[in-house]
Formats: sequence, structure tokens, C-alpha cells
Amino acid sequence: MLDTKMKMLSFLCLACTFVPARAFARPLPHAQEKTDYLTESEADKIRDSNNPSDRIRLYVSFADDRLKKFQYELTRTVAERRRDEILNGLLNAYQGCLDDATGQIDDAKEKQVNIHEPLKLLESKSKEFLDALQKIQQNPGPGFDSYKEGLSDAIDDTKDTISAAQKAGKEMLPAPVRRKPS
Repeated sequence: MLDTKMKMLSFLCLACTFVPARAFARPLPHAQEKTDYLTESEADKIRDSNNPSDRIRLYVSFADDRLKKFQYELTRTVAERRRDEILNGLLNAYQGCLDDATGQIDDAKEKQVNIHEPLKLLESKSKEFLDALQKIQQNPGPGFDSYKEGLSDAIDDTKDTISAAQKAGKEMLPAPVRRKPS
């Protein structure tokens, strides 16, 4: 009997050595949270808008907001403790907004929604964004290496957005003309 208990105890000790310690550890709170680039109110606005035109406008305004915040963080005289993380997070959020705006183009095509005006907005604002990003790239400030790659990706994504908006503008059928009844 004692021999059986010793064998069981030995087995349990041996089993515990092969189980990783993280299996017993509680997950960290920040590891559980899925970081999203939209605030709750912004996500609500997107959900509440029923058509791709409104969503494109919203995503463009959110991208504009992220880019302005990025520029603000670059010019701050007293940098935040996690400056690198903040800058790269803003660039990623900016890119996410543009990607989602571009994704609405396909949704509009599928639903056959006229998005000519939002496409013009997307294209013109993206060109403004591209100019701002390229100026930042040409005049790098302190800590440039920490966000250099993210900036380059943001520039590439912005160029892709401009191309997608131009292509969609050419491919989309013109809005139907309403005729007055005779």
C-alpha cells in the first residue's frame, strides 16, 4: 500500500515537471484584451451607418484623426514614456482605417451603391495624407528608427488606397439619371 502511494506521488511530481509553469499562471489582463484601432464610439458609428458611402467617410475621418495624433506626438517637446509604442500604434490604426475604407469599395460594388463622392473624398484625402507622411519621412526627427518601418508601410498603404479609389472611380457605373416625368 505504501509502495503504491509512493509510486502515485512520484508520478504526480514527474507529471508536474513536464507541465509548463504558464499553465498554472493567471493570464495578464493586458494579454487578454484585443487591441482595436477604433474607439467604442467610433465602432458604434460604423455599425450604425448602413451604407458604404457613410462608412468610407467615417473611416477617412478616423484615418485623418490618427495621422493628426501621430504628427502631434512627433512634435511634443516632452515625449511620452512609451513613445515608440504610441507612434507605431497610431500608424497601424491609420493603416487599418484606410484598409477598411478601401474594403467598403467592394461592399459598395456588391450592393450597387453609388459611392462616387466618397471615392473622390478618399482619393483627395489620401493624397493629403501621403504628402504629410512623405514630409515626415524626408525630415526625420529624433527616434526615427523606432517608427521608420511603420511609416514606410503607411506610405505604401496610402498609395494603394489612392490606386484603389482611382480604379474604382473608373470602373463604377455612373449614377442613374432621374428624368422628369413627361
